[in-house]
Amino acid sequence: MSTEEQIQTFRQAYGALRAELGKVIVGQEAVVEGTLLALFSGGHVLLEGVPGLGKTLLVRTLGEALDLSFNRIQFTPDLMPADILGTNLVVEAPTGRREFQFQRGPIFAHLILADEINRATPKTQSALLEAMQERQVTVDAAAHPMSEHFMVIATQNPIEYEGTYPLPEAQLDRFLMKILVGYPSREQELEMLGAMSSLGQNAHAAYRLIAKKADAAAIRRLRGLVHEVQVDASVLGYIVEIVRQSRELSSLSLGASPRAAVMMLHAAKALALLRGNSFVRPDEVQAVAFSTLRHRITLTPEAQIEGLTADACIADLLKQVPVAR
Repeated sequence: MSTEEQIQTFRQAYGALRAELGKVIVGQEAVVEGTLLALFSGGHVLLEGVPGLGKTLLVRTLGEALDLSFNRIQFTPDLMPADILGTNLVVEAPTGRREFQFQRGPIFAHLILADEINRATPKTQSALLEAMQERQVTVDAAAHPMSEHFMVIATQNPIEYEGTYPLPEAQLDRFLMKILVGYPSREQELEMLGAMSSLGQNAHAAYRLIAKKADAAAIRRLRGLVHEVQVDASVLGYIVEIVRQSRELSSLSLGASPRAAVMMLHAAKALALLRGNSFVRPDEVQAVAFSTLRHRITLTPEAQIEGLTADACIADLLKQVPVAR
């Protein structure tokens, strides 16, 4: 397959999924693009926004558009790790003897919606660490492998903190992207109301009207195309400098980890392919810097008092790092 054919294949697959999601999701172009890029990069996504913006609907709709297994886990303070991972049960074997048998939990699916993930306790949140990084679950010293297509899309509310537990840095660092979900424009809200009105009684579960557009084999091929995108040594150095200088920025008490550089590279490759490029350019690195870094940095107390945001600090960082040529 030639480079042009690879680009066309990727863009056609992206367009088909985007069009299918567009039957239910109105607007939110950046949110949908980021989520699909993470899917094709093999990473996890954290969606942050106030209630009612369609975060859960987006993931449910994506689950319907993919011919993959899908599970939704509603995170609550009383949720336990075994409720997610599974547990060993005593069963009677055909020989008549009793033995332990592992009963898989809901995490054993291709696509997981971790709804309101910050409402679970730190102990329960930590149950996802191994699965998100190594794609396996260890219960009672026994490792249980998971699908290569395993992907977590988590949601959280940024304004209601009562009864919530902030995600630890180790958990945040395992998300490829943190995508901020904002309010749609007036025109988009009107379009959304019109679409929901036309659906009638199907509006409450519009995602069920979505057709399958990609299966496991297709996702595997598309991820392979992403990894084949070329990256010049100067662009690799640019990514490394962005990450390293984040650790020296005066407004940050915690900079980005080496994993951030890897995640930024994967996301930039997927974006380059979507834009029709067979190689990564510096502007693609800059475009994914915000979504791949904003959850991996911590502002100093002084910066927070001044009203700075993570995105503002990243913008300053990109101005300071010389652009690769």
